[in-house]
Amino acid sequence: MKLSIVIVTKNRAKELEITLNKLLSVLDLTQHEILVFIDGCPQTQELISKYDQVQWSFTEKSIGASPARNALYPKAKGEILIGLDDDAHLLNTDFILKIENTFLENPKAGIIAFQEIKGIFLNDREALQAREPENKKYITNDFIGCGFAIKNKVYKETRGFPVWIDIYGEESCLTIEVIDLGYDIVYNNEIIVNHRVDRKQRLALGRNYFRFEKQLKNAAYYYLVYYPNPFLKIAKLMFHNFKKYALTDKKCFVLFLKSNFTVFVNLPKILKFRKPVSRETILKIKSLNSIKY
Repeated sequence: MKLSIVIVTKNRAKELEITLNKLLSVLDLTQHEILVFIDGCPQTQELISKYDQVQWSFTEKSIGASPARNALYPKAKGEILIGLDDDAHLLNTDFILKIENTFLENPKAGIIAFQEIKGIFLNDREALQAREPENKKYITNDFIGCGFAIKNKVYKETRGFPVWIDIYGEESCLTIEVIDLGYDIVYNNEIIVNHRVDRKQRLALGRNYFRFEKQLKNAAYYYLVYYPNPFLKIAKLMFHNFKKYALTDKKCFVLFLKSNFTVFVNLPKILKFRKPVSRETILKIKSLNSIKY
């Protein structure tokens, strides 16, 4: 098996159908495979009988995006794993060739970060008009979870996506483990994924508050697990978010207090996963350019 597409989904059955239809139109399933994990969504389970070409896993009760990825990825048999969101699809018809060539050109690469184009477009041609004007390839310090590739053997050398994070921040955890193992993350903007998100609708639904709470909590967890001396970083994190968000927004203030309480209560649990990386790894991550979100 050359390549595995791995997707975690929850409450987006229609979007998942679009993604699956696009994948099935270009993939040779004698060479490649599609695996989907349904994270506690009975409505999406109705698609299982419709798409028998897909390898399905599901749980009746939601466990969170990162634990779901942790459960799904070890089942993949491909030499390369392509992680996609359920509402994202690749815009390149030759994306497999581009991924394989990028790994061949960069022997130390463990992960390839794709270019993300956000938005809902009339067609893929229109989406491609929003791409970066110049081709770029460089070593970076992160990747976007809606579209990326990772060597299966590299993923298995890590602890995988963390089970101690539910959603938001799990890519950073995999990143730091991959870099600590001596591998690179290569950004190649010639491999393009359309993340079909309606940003105005998400703002209307209050997704920014949801993300604020999750990211603040999970960032603290990240420092507790990976940093040799995490408490100064956590103090700076909390001060920055208190000054910038909690002081100016009553709802953020409540979520700030809630996140701090959650971190305090879960401290013994999180410390069980503690595995600090080397200082060289932290310095390398700081020295590398981030990709554009």
